[in-house]
Amino acid sequence: MNSAPSSTPRLTALDAVHRALGATMTDFAGWDMPLRYGSERDEHLAVRTRAGLFDLSHMGEITVTGPKAADLLDHALVGNIGAVAVGRARYTMICQEDGGILDDLIVYRLGEDEYMIVANASNAQTVLDALTTRASGFDAEVRDDRDAYALLAVQGPESPGILRSLTDADLDGLKYYAGLPGTVAGVPALIARTGYTGEDGFELFVDPAHAEALWQALTEAGAAVGLVPCGLSCRDTLRLEAGMPLYGNELSTALTPFDAGLGRVVKFDKTSNGGDFVGRKALEAAAERAAAAPPRKLVGLVAEGRRVPRAGYAVVAGGQVVGEVTSGAPSPTLGKPIAIAYVDASLAEPGTAGVGVDIRGSHEPYEVVALPFYKRQK
Repeated sequence: MNSAPSSTPRLTALDAVHRALGATMTDFAGWDMPLRYGSERDEHLAVRTRAGLFDLSHMGEITVTGPKAADLLDHALVGNIGAVAVGRARYTMICQEDGGILDDLIVYRLGEDEYMIVANASNAQTVLDALTTRASGFDAEVRDDRDAYALLAVQGPESPGILRSLTDADLDGLKYYAGLPGTVAGVPALIARTGYTGEDGFELFVDPAHAEALWQALTEAGAAVGLVPCGLSCRDTLRLEAGMPLYGNELSTALTPFDAGLGRVVKFDKTSNGGDFVGRKALEAAAERAAAAPPRKLVGLVAEGRRVPRAGYAVVAGGQVVGEVTSGAPSPTLGKPIAIAYVDASLAEPGTAGVGVDIRGSHEPYEVVALPFYKRQK
C-alpha cells in the first residue's frame, strides 16, 4: 500500500471510534488511519458476501465552481468533463504536460456550474496546486474542501438494503457513478454510488461533525446482515482482486494512461477549448505508440504455489527479467496469491506459459490472466 510519512499525522473525525473498536492504526498519506480491526481476511470476505463500513476521510475533496468550471476541467483533465450530466460522476486523470499521470480522480457534477473532484490522499495537494495554476484565465474558482467533508463508505451486496433503511433517497434510481443529495439517518449527505472494492456500494460525503452519528447509525442498521468495520488493508486486497489501479503502484508520473492500459479515459474529441488540454500532444504520441507496439502491458498473475509476490518483485521468463510486479497479496476470494504486473507485451496474452516471479531468488511459477481477477455477479 502507498503511504507518505508524517511526524504528526492528521486525525479523521472518526478517530475516537476506531480506537474504541481496537483498530490497528497506521500513518497513511499523512493521516492516522485504521489498517484493520481484527482479521483483514474476515473484513475482506464480509465485503464480498455481506457489507463493510469504511472511513475514507483521508481522500481529498476539491470544489470547482463558476460559469467556466466545465471549460477549466476540460482543459486541466484528460476527460470530457463538460459532457458529464448533473448528478453523474466520471473517473478521469490529471496529467503533466509530458503525459505522466499526476493522479487518478473521480469528478462529480453537483450542479450546472459546480463540480467536486476527489483526489487520492497522497496527491491531494498536488492536484489542488495544478488545478489552481491551470485555472488562470478561466472564470472559475478552485476551492480546497478537504476539511469540509468526512467520507464514509458502505460496500458489499447488503449495502443497498442497509442504506434504504436509513434514507428516503431513490437508491433504485441511483446508477453506478452517480450521486444525489439526501439525508442518511437524518444527516445531510451527498450519496454517491461509487467505490473501490468491486462490489455494489455507496460513498457518503458529510460534515465531519456528523460523522460519528452516521457511523453509529450505519453500524446499527447493518448489524442484522453482518456489516463489519473495515480498514485500509482489506480495501487494498478488494481493489486488487477487482483489478483497480492504485496510484504509486500501477500509476505514476513515469507512466501515461495508455501505458497503464487506461487510454479510454483520455478524450481527444472534446469540443471546449478548441479540443486542447494539458498533455494532449504527449498523449496523442502515447496513443500512437500503444496502438503500434506497446513495450509492456498490465496483466494479472495467479500463483501456482503459495508464495506471495510484492510490489517491485521482478517478473521473469526464460531466465530473463521481463517485467515487474506493481501490487501483490494473498487473495481471500481466490484462495491463492495474486499480483498485477507490467510485463513484456509478447508475454501478456492470458495463458502464456513459462512466466514466474522472482521471490527472494526463487523463480515461482505464475499464470498470466486477464484483469480483473474478480467480477461481481450483477
